[in-house]
Amino acid sequence: MTCTSFVGRRHYIAEIRRRLGPTRLLTLTGMGGVGKTRLALEAAAASRKAFPDGVWLVDLAPVRDPSTVASAAAAALGVPDLGTSSVVDRLTGYLAVRRALIVLDNCEHLVDACAELAEKLLSAAPEVRVLATSRQTLGIAGEHVLIVPPLSVPDEAVELLRDRASAVRPEFRITDLNRAGASRLCADLDGLPLAIELAASRLRTLTVDQAVDRMQDRFALLTSGSRTARPRQRTLRALIDWSYELCDPAERLVWNRLSVFVGGFTLDAAESVCVGEGIDRLEVVDLLDRLVCQSVILASEHEGLRRYRLLETIRHYGRQRLTESGEEQRLLRRHRDFFLALAERAADGWHGPGQEETLARLRAEHSNLLAALDHGGDPQAELALAAALRFHWCADGFLGEGRRRLDRALAAAPEPTPARARALWAVGWVALLQGDLTAADRWLTEADELGDPAVRANVRGFRGTLALLRGHMEEAVSLFEGAVAAQTALGEEAATVFWLFQLVIAQAHLGDPRAAETGRHAVAIAQAHGESWTRAHALWVLGLDAWVQGDLEPARELNRAGLEIQRGFNDYVGAALMLELHAWISATGGDHERAGRLLGTARALWRNAGTALSVFGPYLAEHHARCEEAVVRALGPAAYEKALTEGSRHDGPGRAIAFALDTGADTERADPATAVSPLTRRERQVAALVAQGMTNRQIAAALVLSPRTVDSHIDHILAKLAFSRRAQIATWWAANQVPTP
Repeated sequence: MTCTSFVGRRHYIAEIRRRLGPTRLLTLTGMGGVGKTRLALEAAAASRKAFPDGVWLVDLAPVRDPSTVASAAAAALGVPDLGTSSVVDRLTGYLAVRRALIVLDNCEHLVDACAELAEKLLSAAPEVRVLATSRQTLGIAGEHVLIVPPLSVPDEAVELLRDRASAVRPEFRITDLNRAGASRLCADLDGLPLAIELAASRLRTLTVDQAVDRMQDRFALLTSGSRTARPRQRTLRALIDWSYELCDPAERLVWNRLSVFVGGFTLDAAESVCVGEGIDRLEVVDLLDRLVCQSVILASEHEGLRRYRLLETIRHYGRQRLTESGEEQRLLRRHRDFFLALAERAADGWHGPGQEETLARLRAEHSNLLAALDHGGDPQAELALAAALRFHWCADGFLGEGRRRLDRALAAAPEPTPARARALWAVGWVALLQGDLTAADRWLTEADELGDPAVRANVRGFRGTLALLRGHMEEAVSLFEGAVAAQTALGEEAATVFWLFQLVIAQAHLGDPRAAETGRHAVAIAQAHGESWTRAHALWVLGLDAWVQGDLEPARELNRAGLEIQRGFNDYVGAALMLELHAWISATGGDHERAGRLLGTARALWRNAGTALSVFGPYLAEHHARCEEAVVRALGPAAYEKALTEGSRHDGPGRAIAFALDTGADTERADPATAVSPLTRRERQVAALVAQGMTNRQIAAALVLSPRTVDSHIDHILAKLAFSRRAQIATWWAANQVPTP
C-alpha cells in the first residue's frame, strides 16, 4: 500500500462497497494511469469488516506467463504450492468455506487466464467476491463493470496536485495567482492521477506556469509524431517522455537499467546490475534517491530490508528505452547472474546462521528469481539457478514451483554436467516431499551416476529418506549412517544434521536405544554451527523418541523448543509434523479435547500443503491413527469433529504454531508463579536467565531457542511489565521472588 493520502472519489468507494454485497465479480476498467489500482485498494481496505476471512491483493503486474496466474494468487493468499494437485484445486479448496475478497490487480495482459481463474474461484467458493482491475473486462457470466473516469477538473484533480506537490515542496499552495494555471495543467493531463502525481513532483523546481508551458511543447511534439494514438494515451506518454527528458543522462541510464527488475529490488541488486558504461557503483545510491524524489521510483520497507520499485507503466517505458539502446540482453544477463550468485550463496551457506533471513530475502525476490529463470540463452545457468534455489523450494512453501522449474531446466539441458547432477538430487528431494517416490527414485539414480562425492553423499541420504518413507527401516539406518560418514569425510559436518534427525526416526522405530543419543548429537552439531531449521526438526524427533519412551514432559518441552524455532520459517510440513506430535502428547496426557483441536490444526496444514502425513511413512501414520482412535473414544464422534473444526481455523504455520504454544491451553502442571507473574511459562524461563546475567545468545543456547526468538520474548516481557530496560527484569524477578521454572 502506498503511504500517500487518498484524494477524492469517496463516492466511488461507497459504490464499490455497495456493489460487492450482491455482486460476485466487479471489474474496474479504465485507461492506464487513471487510478484503478489505488481505488480498488482503498475500497478493499474499507470493506475488511465485511470479509472476516480476509481481503487479499493479487498483484499480476509482474506476471508474464498466463499459466502462472493461479500460482501468483496462491502465493498472495499464502496457500502453499507444495503438493502434486493443481494450484487451482488447492485455491478452491482453501476458499470454499471462506468469506473473502480477492483483488485481482492489473489483469489486462492476462485477461483470459484471469477470467478462467475468477470463474473457477467463484464457482467453488460461494462466499468469495472478486474485485478486478483491468483495461478490458474479463468477459465472463455474472461480471459487473464499473468504469473509472479521470478525476474531475478542476476540483479533484487540483486537490490531488496540491496534495502531492506540497509533499515535495511544503510551502506550495494553490492561490489566486496560480489557480488558473493549476487547472490548466490538470486539464492538459486529462485529470489522470498518475500523470498529475508525476507532474507534481516537478513542482519542486518549476512553477505551475512553467510546467504548463513545458507540457504544451511536449504535447505538440507527440501529436505530430503519432496522430493515430488515442488522445489520453498520447497525454500519458507525453508526460512520461517529459519526465524522462527532465532527468539527467545518468538518471535516464539507471531508469532504463532498473527496468529489468520485476517486483522490486534492493540497493545491492541495483548496484550490481546498473554499474559500468557511464555509472560508477558509488553513484547508484544517489541516483536512486534522486529518482525516488522525482516519483519515478517508490521506496518501502520489506521484512526489515529497504526495497525499491518502478511503477509498472514507468518500468515498461524504461524497458522500451533499454531495448532501443541495445543494452537489453547484456542487462538481462547481469540480472540473471546477480540472482544466480544470490541463490548459490544461500545454498552454500545454508547450514549455518541466518537461515530465516536467507529465506525472507528469497521470498522477497521470488518474482526476480522466476524472471531470471525465464531469461533463456544459457540452459546450464538456468539449471544451476533452479538447483541453487532448493531450500527456497523445499523449506519455504514453493514445492510445486520448484518441481516445475527443475523439470523444465533438466529437460532443456540433458548434458551430463555437474549442474545437472546437483539439479537431479534437488528435484529428487522435491519429489520425495510431494510423495512421488517413483520419480524420486529415477532422479536419484541418474544423479548418482553423474555425481561427484558431494552429490553422491546427498543421494545416499535421500535414498535413506526413500527407504524411510517406504517403511524399510533397517535399510534407512544403513543409508543414513553412510551419508553421515560421507559428508563428515568431506568436511561438511553441519550438513550431517539433515541425515541424523531422520536416522533417529528409523532407530526409534526399530527400538534402538541409541536414538536419543543420535538426536542429542544432531542438536549439538546444529547449535555449534548456528543452524536453526534442521535443529528444529532434530528437537522434534528427540521429542518423538521421548514420547515413545513414555517421558511426556521432556517430549513436550523438546517439541515446544522445535516449534519456537519454527516461528521464523514458512515450513508447512515441519509445522504439521510438530503439531501432530503435540496432539499425540496431549492425548497421552489425558487432554483429548486439546489433542482433537491440534489434530484439526495439523489437518489444515496438511491440506494447504497439498500432502498428507501418510506420505512420510507408516511409522508416523500409525501413531496418528492410534491418537485419533483415543480421542474419538474419549470425546465421541460429534465432539471430535467439533474439535477438528475449531483447530482447523489455525491454517497457516504462524497461526498454527502460536496456537500450539499457547501456554494457557497446554496441559502443563500448575505453576505457583502464575499467581504473581503476568508472563507465560517460557517468558518466566527467559526472565530467570536474564536475572542471572546471561546474554541473549547464552539464553538462546541454554533454552535451545533461536536468538531471534529470545529477542522476541524479552520484548514481550518488557511490554507486559511496562519496563524500558533489560536490567529492570532482574530487579522485578528478585522483588517478586518468582520461582525459576
